[in-house]
Amino acid sequence: MNHQALSSFIWSVADLLRGDYKQSEYGRVILPFTVLRRLDCVLEGTKPAVLAEYAAKKHMPGHEHFLLRKSGQSFYNTSELDLPRLLGDQDHIRQNLYAYIQAFSPSARDIFERFEFHTQIERLAKANLLYLVAEKFAHIDLHPSTVDNASMGLVFEELIRKFAEISNETAGEHFTPREVIRLMVNLLFIEDDDVLTPGNAVVRTLYDPTAGTGGMLSIAGEHLLAHNPQARLTLYGQELNDESYAICKADMLIKGQDVANIVSGNTLSDDGHAAAKFDYMLSNPPFGVEWKKVEKAVRAEHEQKGFDGRFGPGLPRVSDGSMLFLMHLLSKMRPAREGGSRFGIVLNGSPLFTGGAGSGESEIRRYVLENDLVEAIIGLPTDMFYNTGIATYVWILSNRKVEDRRGHVQLIDASGFWQKMRKSLGSKRKEMSDAHIATVTRLFGDFTEAEMVTVLDAQGQPLRDADGKPCEPQLVTNTDSPPKPPGGGRLQRVPIARIFRNEEFGYTTLTVERPLRDENGNVVLGLKGKQKGQPQPDSALRDTENVPLTEDIAAYFQREVLPHASDAWIDEAKSKVGYEIPFNRHFYVFEPPRSLHAIDEELKAVSANIMRMLGELAE
Repeated sequence: MNHQALSSFIWSVADLLRGDYKQSEYGRVILPFTVLRRLDCVLEGTKPAVLAEYAAKKHMPGHEHFLLRKSGQSFYNTSELDLPRLLGDQDHIRQNLYAYIQAFSPSARDIFERFEFHTQIERLAKANLLYLVAEKFAHIDLHPSTVDNASMGLVFEELIRKFAEISNETAGEHFTPREVIRLMVNLLFIEDDDVLTPGNAVVRTLYDPTAGTGGMLSIAGEHLLAHNPQARLTLYGQELNDESYAICKADMLIKGQDVANIVSGNTLSDDGHAAAKFDYMLSNPPFGVEWKKVEKAVRAEHEQKGFDGRFGPGLPRVSDGSMLFLMHLLSKMRPAREGGSRFGIVLNGSPLFTGGAGSGESEIRRYVLENDLVEAIIGLPTDMFYNTGIATYVWILSNRKVEDRRGHVQLIDASGFWQKMRKSLGSKRKEMSDAHIATVTRLFGDFTEAEMVTVLDAQGQPLRDADGKPCEPQLVTNTDSPPKPPGGGRLQRVPIARIFRNEEFGYTTLTVERPLRDENGNVVLGLKGKQKGQPQPDSALRDTENVPLTEDIAAYFQREVLPHASDAWIDEAKSKVGYEIPFNRHFYVFEPPRSLHAIDEELKAVSANIMRMLGELAE
């Protein structure tokens, strides 16, 4: 049974709840019962051994360690009950279910406390639904031999997506599509041969400050083990939403990770890993969500700790807190002398360009670019996420760049790398194939520029293959030889990957003043202090100019301003340095319009055709 069919089967429980529960409340029952059944099935094989060990050693101090060893997991249950056995005593199912949950080890019991499962048990019992719901889940086979961890993660995500749609949750607040995570994980590890080399027993740490249900952590771990089974990746995370946190914790329990590394709470106001540094990090923070609730704590840290805290570079506008997570991850980077770090974060378009020189957003961009931390930014297709169709970008940052990358940023436009899904899931209508992911990974790994080249014939149409179909565009890197066009034809080039120097994204905003004049047209001069005898500026004529950092300001002013305003000057006290990354502008390709003659000829042909059809109607 695939994950969609399985989640549909679980969703059928909603038929029992209808009437007693609102649609938006279904998840409060279905999610904890799904987790309970999964834990049930995971422990089934070792349950007799655990019960025997418990009977023999329950009075011994530290007997928990023996039980963990017998269970073969990082959790256990000392009750003889499980969901199928609970059905044998319908009259006492409520009391027995409580006893069963209390018999879990503390880390597993906390999961159900996060779900506030006791509230739902009481509510279901009062509505005479508890036995019926338990019966449904008791007959679902969630054994690891039937449903592996990866499929189980997809089941949870599918359920949460449905609940999010019903509840009209904020866009981007839930999980990241699996193919986007695979892409990010590829980019994270591709340059680290020591980690990916089979047999190399390295130990690394991975952190996600917006862990959700743990999808990013899980896929990163699976990716690394697939390449190097001897490698050990210790996973860390923090999650604000209690339901997502509970699922993430359950997933980590089953995978044998230390669940103490998964912390509940708001990452921005209450950092659960305050003193920690990590080798790798991944994050998909909420898009366009305001941070007013944590504004007091964040501003206090910014003002009191500065660069000794997490938010030294600056603060973005309160309406969008995604760049706060970017700075949070920067603060978690291991120093370069200790091996450094690399992280990937998904952001919407606004962090690329929002805010002028001196604004919080610009100062954050300035910090990461002037400190040479940005390796690449990848533009993803629209309609890739379940709750929003907006354009999104993956930023890859590192403080251990290889020599070729130093001082540069690679931009990759992968917005055209998608295929249509057979069935839309919420706002998600597109997906990246394995081939698309491999192409982006190769472009990043080779640190190369590239173009998508289409061969056009003499009429400006794409060449066709033997079957008469237009030939696919060809990806050409700066080390490849481009195809040759036929006689009279040409190559249509669309940039896909470009490399820039860090300073090419910077500019200086100049304040250009012009003199104030009296009614006779004479320049008004200052009468006091430093302004005595100096021309006074006319605020009505004040203007600004953005001069690229790669240009000389004096030469620019001489060339662009003075020919049009010979009396102008620069108020240097007001000059500010800013940074922006106009991603789309760097990939725009100008297509010249058709000639007027061609348009006239087409209009004549259309007009003649219309007159001919009118004549036929008149006959």
